[in-house]
Amino acid sequence: MRRIGFILSFFMSLVQADDLKDDILSMHQRAVVRDGFLKDRFETVLPEIMARNNMDMWIVIAREYNEDPVIRTMLPATWLNARRRTILVIHNPGKGHPLETYAVARYDVGEVFKKAWDPEAQPNQYKALADLIQSKNPKSIGINKSIYFAQADGITANEYELLKKALPRKYQSRIVSAEQVAIGWLETRSAKEMKVYPDICRIAHDIIKEGFSAKVITPGITTTDDVVWWYRERIRDLNLVTWFHPTVDIQRADKQDFNFLEAFSKDKADNVIRPGDLLHVDFGITYLGLNTDTQQHAYVLMPGESRTPNFLVKALGVGNRLQDILTDQFKTGRTGNEMLLSALKQAKEEGIKPQIYTHPIGYYGHGSGPTIGMWDKQEGVPVNGDYPLFPNTAYSIELNAKVHIKEWDKEVAIMLEEDALFDGETCDYIDPRQTEMIIIDWETDK
Repeated sequence: MRRIGFILSFFMSLVQADDLKDDILSMHQRAVVRDGFLKDRFETVLPEIMARNNMDMWIVIAREYNEDPVIRTMLPATWLNARRRTILVIHNPGKGHPLETYAVARYDVGEVFKKAWDPEAQPNQYKALADLIQSKNPKSIGINKSIYFAQADGITANEYELLKKALPRKYQSRIVSAEQVAIGWLETRSAKEMKVYPDICRIAHDIIKEGFSAKVITPGITTTDDVVWWYRERIRDLNLVTWFHPTVDIQRADKQDFNFLEAFSKDKADNVIRPGDLLHVDFGITYLGLNTDTQQHAYVLMPGESRTPNFLVKALGVGNRLQDILTDQFKTGRTGNEMLLSALKQAKEEGIKPQIYTHPIGYYGHGSGPTIGMWDKQEGVPVNGDYPLFPNTAYSIELNAKVHIKEWDKEVAIMLEEDALFDGETCDYIDPRQTEMIIIDWETDK
């Protein structure tokens, strides 16, 4: 009966007034915004990236339901997938002229890519592509082929062979990896995107707070799994999606030591939430083509308590200090490994027990760009960690600080993750980070 009561209260919460839902655009409105982003990015973002990499032509090829990770970010909002074989061609004519964008496909691909193939006049799609390439005579022809950056490795073996076979030998020799262009495209955030990214992060923060409240949690009844599935249902109810399954875990005054893998991947035998628990959530949404990735903490008040115990307040402060140490490392041109090792060194000198595993975010939750540590690679990450930092790139500042709690006679991990933008000068949080513990006041806040 207790479980039935939880389920009924959950569904009742969804039919009440919903201010959060009122802040979210309709599907039609979202399509307009996303197509506006795309058109703007081809005018303000991509020209600089192609110029800095001396790339004359960039070709992105994919077939329906086997999409290149890049082509997914170039399709209009009403194209949920590529159609048949979709070939996009971006030509940089140089001398400050705008980029030329073509679709060697049966249709225009949105407003950006104009149809450049007449199947009736030339039935062979690759021959049409070869003719277009020869007419532009590029010195470099970039394709999405990469050993280490998965999102820049989208061309399939078959399409690569068909492309080479269709081109005269002199153009075959001009084929190069477009790895740096693809990463630059994926990691760079435009000014227009950054006008709405704060709202996306705020929505994610608001959903987390809603889940970490007496509206959802009744100590002694509600489990961490209940809260996880509440988050999944709430995201859907808001007409949003998540890019990974959330996790909710507990640290409390018991003899169980913190285990990183268990916190993120394994259920605990006792996952019923109780008063005095320190809760942690890992949560992300996708909205308007952009992603969030957030980890925050909440405290479940003990009977008679009205605030978070001071020892947990101080512990959260240690986690915030580790965030500051890391974000102070952000300087244009520094590599992920340089920032990681410098931050770890400073944190340890300040008496903090750190672990840093920060990643780019944007079109993808785990995006392309400099990897700043991995939880199991605190000495540095080969290749991906050697990629340099560029301006106007976004990151999930993900890390933990382990703090010994005298009152619990154990070590607690303060696991934080907040999305931030590096604008070329400073790294600032897109929406304000957590600096105070979320309080679950289950006795009075009903």
